[in-house]
Amino acid sequence: MTEPTQQPQPIVAEAPDTARRRLRLAQGVLLLFHVTGFLGLGFAQDKSFYLQFVPLNLLLTAGLLIAFQPRRDATFWSFVVVTMLVGFFVEVAGIRTGLIFGQYEYGPTLGPQWLDVPLIIGLNWFMLVLMGGSLANYLKLSGFLKAVVGALLLVGMDLCIEPVAVKYDFWDWRYNIIPLQNFKGWFAVALILLVYFNRLEISRRNPLVPFLYLLQLLFFFGLSMLA
Repeated sequence: MTEPTQQPQPIVAEAPDTARRRLRLAQGVLLLFHVTGFLGLGFAQDKSFYLQFVPLNLLLTAGLLIAFQPRRDATFWSFVVVTMLVGFFVEVAGIRTGLIFGQYEYGPTLGPQWLDVPLIIGLNWFMLVLMGGSLANYLKLSGFLKAVVGALLLVGMDLCIEPVAVKYDFWDWRYNIIPLQNFKGWFAVALILLVYFNRLEISRRNPLVPFLYLLQLLFFFGLSMLA
């Protein structure tokens, strides 16, 4: 006598109240880290204590972004890997040639390096592209125009990051001048990666992105005012 075929169990969607509580908890953790970092870097006498946690903060932020990605399938993970690799090796080319962003070099703040570029830079590019692409997706535009808007959002973020990065030794510019070429390079690289992002069949509505983008924009803008 044959055994009755077992029907697969349906996937139970997360209850809205539970999802909201998870989102609020993640937002609270990010807010705590950024407020602590802002107060420490902006007003503490020993800023080195807070700077040592910069790579950890990036890892935590990336982990939370991934945790709130609605569909983490093979396509999404391929996007993560491709974006990290392209972002990292673009920075390697930028350091070696000076043709992409201008003449600069990385300091020790962002952690261990390979080929003179912090290993965590690739992860940072992934987060930036996910944020820019997800925010632009709220607009009813063509895929290419969404990529343009996303790239402009990331350039706006970089305008706030640059004074902070120089002050706290994330990286240093030759002659201590941030070149216009840097922002052109950021826009070009971001645009290419966002065009790729928009062609993929992945979810582009990460619920953590709007809060995180605004939080980081305020964080770096506030510190740039103190720089």
